[in-house]
Amino acid sequence: MANKLTQVNEMLVASNEAIKTPMTLAPEVIKMLIERIGDEYTAHYFYRNAANWCKEKAYFRAAAFFDGEASNELEHAKLVQDYLVDWNALPIIPPVKMFPQFCNLIDIVNKAYDLEYGLYLKYNENSAAVFPVDLATFDFLQELRIGQRKSVAEYSDLLNAAQLVNVSNNFEVLYFEQTYFPEVG
Repeated sequence: MANKLTQVNEMLVASNEAIKTPMTLAPEVIKMLIERIGDEYTAHYFYRNAANWCKEKAYFRAAAFFDGEASNELEHAKLVQDYLVDWNALPIIPPVKMFPQFCNLIDIVNKAYDLEYGLYLKYNENSAAVFPVDLATFDFLQELRIGQRKSVAEYSDLLNAAQLVNVSNNFEVLYFEQTYFPEVG
């Protein structure tokens, strides 16, 4: 009986040794993607604060728009996290330290443009760096690059329209909000 038990144990050890460890991403790719998760959460918090500021100031169209932006940023963070998990890497969510302060609605648009353009540059830089070593990650980043390009264009349009506004004239800023932010529900 002991001989049979030894044989079974030896078979189990042999079969466990035959189990492959799945591949994962290169450490530098994991680090880069975790940094982008932090950026996406930073953007989420920025837009959440912008929406709250706009609601408090009765810019309800802008508030709804920034609510949507905040949700989109969470979706982007989840995409990156899911990609890491799919590649057997545990995503770490970096802490977000931000206390945005806004002077007016145009100030929010200015800061949002800087945020989106900065993330656009990072995704492009990351894509260029990963292209020669990891085509799957390059392909994954394409969706985020396209989204960033669209965001930069959207905020560029808002900034172009804002050039017509006297920021110290509340009625002009309200007209800007009513004209360039989509109607609520």
